[in-house]
Amino acid sequence: MACRIIQACKSLSTPILSRKLLNKELPNNFIKNTGIIATTPGCHNLIENARFASFFCRVPAAQLWKGATHVSNAGRKRGRGKSRRLPKNLDKGQIIGVGKKNMLFPGLNAPIIRGREMLKLAKLPDDPEHFKKIYELRDSMTKRKRMKLTPLERGWSGGKPAGRSIGPPDPVGEETFESFDSRILEYKMVCVMTGNMGRKRRLATMVITGNKNGLAGFALGKAPDGRAALKIAKNRAAQKLIYIPRYKDHTVLHDFVGQFGETKIFVSKKHEGYGLVCHRAIKTCCEVIGIKDIYAKIEGSKNLQKIVKAFFIGLLQQKTYQQLAEEKGLHLVELKKENEDLPIVIASPSVVRKPEEISSSEIMDFKQHVMDGKIILKKKKLEPFYTKKYSWIVRLRKTAYLRNKDDVRIRMLAEHGELRSFYTDQYPECKPVKWDVSMKKRETDCE
Repeated sequence: MACRIIQACKSLSTPILSRKLLNKELPNNFIKNTGIIATTPGCHNLIENARFASFFCRVPAAQLWKGATHVSNAGRKRGRGKSRRLPKNLDKGQIIGVGKKNMLFPGLNAPIIRGREMLKLAKLPDDPEHFKKIYELRDSMTKRKRMKLTPLERGWSGGKPAGRSIGPPDPVGEETFESFDSRILEYKMVCVMTGNMGRKRRLATMVITGNKNGLAGFALGKAPDGRAALKIAKNRAAQKLIYIPRYKDHTVLHDFVGQFGETKIFVSKKHEGYGLVCHRAIKTCCEVIGIKDIYAKIEGSKNLQKIVKAFFIGLLQQKTYQQLAEEKGLHLVELKKENEDLPIVIASPSVVRKPEEISSSEIMDFKQHVMDGKIILKKKKLEPFYTKKYSWIVRLRKTAYLRNKDDVRIRMLAEHGELRSFYTDQYPECKPVKWDVSMKKRETDCE
């Protein structure tokens, strides 16, 4: 315990000792009990207790900040760790010789010899805003800065990393992946109980990489740190690249079914401009591969890893048109509505089978052949509630003569050029009215 002496004069508004007490001889234990020393009747000294070695001087800064900002494991599980304050580094911005009064110290903040001249201790121009800059720097350290991303870079939902782009894989020797892009498919924490370490937590990631031109690969990666796990998965995916053929560089070669475990994926080939109507994981895979137009329906488990594996199994099981023609021994013909369903031969086998060699039970439909006889499960649409009421049956009876009326009129005009039928030749007087009554009357009045 140290003592600090403060001189107090008669001008004090509340004198500590009276004049009568100052003129007397003070006892020996007075200083010990009161902490006051009186030297002269006109002016006396006060002794205050001062502690120069305190708790804040003995404990390091990291431990002090931990006492103010630490959150227990139980509190962190309940979400209290998200709002905790960040510690400030009070050494940040502190430079020897720089402050409110700047000084030049040779050997500390400046060289001893500059050229042929030896530097001496000197005063530099003052910086009155020095402390203001330090306070701003310390405040900026405690603010949590969120990385702002464009809507196309945010991923699938919210601030989660799934769906985001993490750039091309790392180069391997002289080989670089310039046109490649990697996307995060899965980012989750996994735990395993060990005998000596207890519950061991790691981050498991699934990443797909590709050049958007038919070359792609996916892989899994695990590590205690998220960035390390993403890096492992990204570089591992670059070592498992697969070439996937496409039809006119925009869609799959044909309809197919991919299955992995309990997950089935029915993929349909679509025309240009249709888009990607499918699960978000399949959509991300198609963007990396370079597929622009498909429709995909998932049946069974919606596990993300199973979806990706089933989709790639289906892509790898695709066959080119020449392979299908050779396998079947028949010509492969394409029919398009834009060509008025004119048959166009797109592949021919080396040896064509004769009609008598084809059995009556053989599947000749192309879609059934590539889908292996499987069809998409479609739920039956529920009829509206009013179809079960008697009033609806009455309405159908009253409007029965109008059923398909518009279609019949269009067909007559297309085939005969006028509204007529097979009865018109037998009964010429039975012709439909071309104008309504008011127009007909108006025409007769004009005549």
